[in-house]
Amino acid sequence: MSTAAQAEPVADGLGVFVRRQWDALKSGDVGPLPVIVALIVITIFFTSKASVFFTAVNFNNLLVQTAGTTLIAIGVVFVLLIGEIDLSIGYVSGIGGVVVAELQQSGTNHNFGGIGAILLALAAGAAIGILQGSVIALVGVPSFVVTLAGLLVWQGVILRALGTEGVIGIQNHTVNKIASYYFSDAWGWLIAAVIAISYAGIVIGSVIRRRRAGLAASSLTVPIVKVVLVAVGAFGVVAICNHDRGVPFAAVLIVVMVIFWSFIAQRTAFGRHVYAVGGNAEAARRAGINVARIRIIVFLISGLMAAMGGIVFAARLNSVDLTAGSGTVLLDAISAAVIGGTSLFGGRGYVRSALLGALVISTIENGIDLVGYGDATKDIVTGLILLAAVTLDTVSRRRLAASGR
Repeated sequence: MSTAAQAEPVADGLGVFVRRQWDALKSGDVGPLPVIVALIVITIFFTSKASVFFTAVNFNNLLVQTAGTTLIAIGVVFVLLIGEIDLSIGYVSGIGGVVVAELQQSGTNHNFGGIGAILLALAAGAAIGILQGSVIALVGVPSFVVTLAGLLVWQGVILRALGTEGVIGIQNHTVNKIASYYFSDAWGWLIAAVIAISYAGIVIGSVIRRRRAGLAASSLTVPIVKVVLVAVGAFGVVAICNHDRGVPFAAVLIVVMVIFWSFIAQRTAFGRHVYAVGGNAEAARRAGINVARIRIIVFLISGLMAAMGGIVFAARLNSVDLTAGSGTVLLDAISAAVIGGTSLFGGRGYVRSALLGALVISTIENGIDLVGYGDATKDIVTGLILLAAVTLDTVSRRRLAASGR
């Protein structure tokens, strides 16, 4: 094989990368671009309407406000990827909050401390997911019906658990610090450095592996640009946070969970099986994939992440009450996953969709509260954005199918 032939799999650099992305955009693969543009427009609008919107204090508040919805939406992404739905996540998150609040109480026979209460709350959410997923996967009851029943059942469990007290205050510092702890300035810079260096290692390592395998890979120009953008973003966020109280623990928790579940979805056999089941469950079954097992594990993830989000909500309020998991929790989480780019039709989407969509929703809610437009405007705007996201997904799928991608 000639030298020219050996070099052929390697792309020429930034220009080729840009042209490839442009071709993908024209064929209907829009990626995260609409969400990023929406975030920029929303930020500019509310900054012009309220001077306090684009401040370090509000930025930190926004990060903490986004955390619970993002964590729940991560589980929703996995459920949507296999073409299913989970309507119980709102009250499963409430169960997570109630369990952690109940078990952290001092002076009771079941005081497990902060860490023990958190772990048992997560286990409760995972157990609910396994239960519902088993009925869906093994019995064959549609996920819509099973999780709708779950919505009613877990709402009833919350009402029964809190019926005599009505509200449980959370006094344990470990639990409360999930939403109230802020890292020092030095720790913030260190976190940004770790993110930038880790991402650089992942990106450059991927290029090296692809070249060794003789696969198409960009020159180092594109990876360097990506690393620089991530580094600027990480250090920029830390710089803003350090002008207030520092980087919130809740924000770091989001980053860790997005990275971890992105790795599971993109870099493991389980993740590939999830996409395969969402693309065509029958074909996946014929290929030897245990479709029932994949569905059960996906609903386990949904229950686990819902409980984690519920713990964050409880920590934010320092308490749980009869409304735990109610309100717009369910719709916000599903909307976040869809607005971020996860397809309702299964097989398409990324874990980062949860974060992007949650940022859009939280930014709108935060900005509307600051401007004083009211809840009606908030619901109308969020609904319109959700409709636009689903419409874009539908059109995108048609264009991708027409282009043969």
